[in-house]
Amino acid sequence: MPSPRRIDVHQHLIPPAYRDVMDRHGVTAAGWPTPAWDAPSAIAMMDRRSIATGILSISSPGTHFGDDTEARAVARTVNEYAAELAKDRPDRFGFFASLPLPDVDGALAEAAHALDELHADGVVLMSNARGRYLGDKEYGALWAELDARGAVVFIHPDAPPMPRLDGMPGALVDFPFDTTRTAVHMTLNGVMSRHTRMKVILSHAGGFLPYAAWRFTAGAQFNPGTTSQGILSDLQGFYFDTALSATPSALPSLLAFAAPGHVLYGSDFPFAREELGTRFDSMLDGYEGFEPGQLDAVNRGSAEVLFPRLAGA
Repeated sequence: MPSPRRIDVHQHLIPPAYRDVMDRHGVTAAGWPTPAWDAPSAIAMMDRRSIATGILSISSPGTHFGDDTEARAVARTVNEYAAELAKDRPDRFGFFASLPLPDVDGALAEAAHALDELHADGVVLMSNARGRYLGDKEYGALWAELDARGAVVFIHPDAPPMPRLDGMPGALVDFPFDTTRTAVHMTLNGVMSRHTRMKVILSHAGGFLPYAAWRFTAGAQFNPGTTSQGILSDLQGFYFDTALSATPSALPSLLAFAAPGHVLYGSDFPFAREELGTRFDSMLDGYEGFEPGQLDAVNRGSAEVLFPRLAGA
C-alpha cells in the first residue's frame, strides 16, 4: 500500500522569474517542453499521490546561462522564492538551493546565504556546469565547504556537451548517461572519499550506475591511488531517488546495489506529468521484492534521516 506520508526529494518548481529567464535565453530542459507550475497545483498533486512534503529544486539547465553576474542574480531570485514557499508551508515544502556553477566564488557565497539565512534543506547541482563535470579540481573549495557543513547535495542531470539524438529529448536518453558520468568522475577524482560528511543524492536511480558499477571498478588500473574496492565503496556511498525509475527491471538492480537507507522516493513533477508519475508510483508500490519495512524506508524513513526537521511530521 502507498505511504500516506511520502517525502519527495525530486520535485521541481518553476518560479515565474525563472521561466522568464529561460524564455529569454530560448532554453529548455534538454529539449523537454517547460511545463506549467504553481504551488497550489503542486500541493493538489501531492495530496492525490500521498506525498506529504516535496523538496523543491530547479531542474535543467540550472541558473547559469553564460554570464556569472546574471547567474548569481538568478540563483538568488529562485532561492528566495523557494524559501518563501517553504517558510509559508514547512510541512509541505522544503528546497534545495541552486548554486551558480561554474562560478565557484558565486556558488560558495550563495551556499552560505541559502543554508544560513534561507534555511535551505540542501543544495542542487547540475551534473555538469556548462560542460565541466563535478569531479573537476576547480570545484574543490565548494566540495570542502559543503562537506564541512554536512550538507545534502542533490545532483540533477543536465544535457551533456554533445548533440542530441533526433527525435529523443535529452531528458530521456542523455540525462541517465550524464548522471552516471558525473558520479564516476566525482569518484575517480576523490570527491566522495575525501568528503564523507555530506550526503549526495543522484537523480533517477543514478542513471545506469547501479547496473554497471562493477564495470567501472576496472578504472582503478588507470587511476593511481585508487582500488577497485575503493571505487565500488565510494559509488555505493551515493543516495538514489526513484524518479522515473521504479520499474520491474530497474528496482532489483538499484536495491541490490544501494546501501541500506540510500534509496529515496522521487516524483520528478511537473516535468513528469502526473499520469506518467502515477504509473511509476504503482510499480513502486506493487513491487514484491522489498524486504520488510523497505518500502516505508523508501517512501519516508530514509529521507527523515537526511532531513531531521521532517521526522515525525
